Amino acid sequence: MRALFKSIVVAATMTLALPTLAANPIVDVETNMGNFKLELYPDKAPKSVENFLRYVEDGSYVDTQFHRVIKGFVVQGGGYDASFNPRPSTYGEVVNESKNGLNNDRGTIAMARKSTPDSATRQFYINLQNNSNLNGSTNKFGYTVFGKVISGFNVIENMANTKTVTIAQAGMRDVPQQPILIEKIIITN
Repeated sequence: MRALFKSIVVAATMTLALPTLAANPIVDVETNMGNFKLELYPDKAPKSVENFLRYVEDGSYVDTQFHRVIKGFVVQGGGYDASFNPRPSTYGEVVNESKNGLNNDRGTIAMARKSTPDSATRQFYINLQNNSNLNGSTNKFGYTVFGKVISGFNVIENMANTKTVTIAQAGMRDVPQQPILIEKIIITN
């Protein structure tokens, strides 16, 4: 009996001593068209996830719009308010992590950037289809995927079906005629 008790105590101690694996961050996004949920991958894109979460935490994604909506391609947001005033890129540019093994597949979220690889700041996009032309490889930089939509993808698809216009003074095409705004965005895990 004493040996059995010792075995139970040793097993319990070993179980408690095991490191617990941290869950991937989950972000809830509420828009005026509905809600969706993102799972982020800090193990694959640590700098991009850290950057995205800073903007979530400081609240500056709230009242920004999905300003570029291209059916069958992407919905892009995070950089402009409803009046097309640019939101500042408070935290600077992020190192390109597009060679992380994650692909620009349907439902993934990635960092938008300029033509230079390390120019992503606060804008992001969600892929509406598999966009392999946006992937990185050993010999080229692509666009860094850092998570995926895990629920509410129908909201993203509905965004893609909105009527779009060109706003010449802002130099932007594929802008939803009725702004699609982020009303709330929070980290839930």
